[in-house]
Parts: sequence; structure tokens; C-alpha cells
Amino acid sequence: MLSKQTLYKKQAGEYAATLIEDNMVVGLGTGSTVRFFIEMLAKRINTEGLNIVGVTTSSKTSALAKSLGIKLSSVDEVPYIDITIDGADEVDLNFNGIKGGGAALLFEKIVALNAHKNIWIIDESKYHDVIGQFPLPVEVVPYGSYQLLKRFEEADLNPSFRRTATGSRLTTDVDNYIIDLSLEQIDHPKSLAYFLEQIIGVVEHGLFLNIVDEVIIGGEQLKIITK
Repeated sequence: MLSKQTLYKKQAGEYAATLIEDNMVVGLGTGSTVRFFIEMLAKRINTEGLNIVGVTTSSKTSALAKSLGIKLSSVDEVPYIDITIDGADEVDLNFNGIKGGGAALLFEKIVALNAHKNIWIIDESKYHDVIGQFPLPVEVVPYGSYQLLKRFEEADLNPSFRRTATGSRLTTDVDNYIIDLSLEQIDHPKSLAYFLEQIIGVVEHGLFLNIVDEVIIGGEQLKIITK
């Protein structure tokens, strides 16, 4: 039996699949909620004969989409992306988001910025007044990463390397590291984003600001909020 949270994820994901139209190029995000979207999208492709091209944000998503028979292209092979459906680890009332819990933030941001429309699908536990409860991921190059960790410590950002179950440093699809910043509350996300973007060795951060157009929130009742 699925938990309430899983049911809410399923509700949001499957609803998002109803928004996809024939001949669309669709950005396919990463994460447990997006999995429900992709599975339902594949069902629609098979039953309705939709002509859909997917652009994925991670190797995990690529593997899932291929296994379900969804045609894929890279972001450099398509002229545009009509719509991207992705999850988020946290969203606030001002449409600021934290993403990167699945270590795919770099590709997720690239795909999002090349899409005409971005929709996030979440369960209600991820919608807060202010972001920051979820640790902020920062993707960094391995060379000099310990020096970056020390710099983040000096800035009181409570950093830690993300690690695998075996204790080794987790690597992204392009072999970078993730440093998670445990901040509890981010009152000035734009200022923090600017600070991180100025640091050499930082590849990308998980603050997604001024990107999303619509958020679908699974819960006791499905909610759709539009920017």
C-alpha cells in the first residue's frame, strides 16, 4: 500500500502527464515524483499514439524513459523544448525552489532554461513559506573541492560533502562532487545565488529562481499555482 506522500506524488505526476500534447518536445526531470509522470506519459504515448520527444536531465531518467519506449534527444539536438516537467525538493510562496536532491541540478537547470514553459510537480510537504529546510546542493569540480568546503565553513554555510551509502563522495553524471549547505532558512536567495556564482570551482547551485511558471501540488486536493 502506498504512503500518503507517495500517493500525492503520484497524483501530481499523473496530472502533469495530461498536459502533454502531440508533437511536443518535453523536458523530463529527475526524481520520484517525475517517475510517475514519465510512466503515465509512456502509457499515453502507447495508447494514443502521441509523437513525443523527450530531453532528459539525468542518466537515471534516460534509462527509465528508454525502458518505456519514449524517444529521446539531447538538448543540443532539438530546436526548442516546449515544456519541462520536473520535481523540486522545496518550493516557497515566491516560486523560489531548491533542486538537486537527485544530484542532477546542472542538467536540470540547463534543460529548464531552454524550455518555453517549466512546471514543477511536488507533494504538499515540499511547499513552504520560505525555502531552506532542504539542504542546498552545490555542484563543484573535484579539484580544490576541499578548499571550497573550507570557504563555505568560513561563511557559516554548514557544508558537507554528499556521500554514497559506502561513504565515498557522491559524483554527478559528469563526475563532479556535491556539497550540501544546511541552512534551515534562506531569507535572501538571490544574494546567496550571486555569492555562489562568483566562486571559482562552483559549477552550479540548486537555487532555481525566476524559472518555474507553474507548480502542481499533490495533496488531499490537487492544487495548481501559477506565477
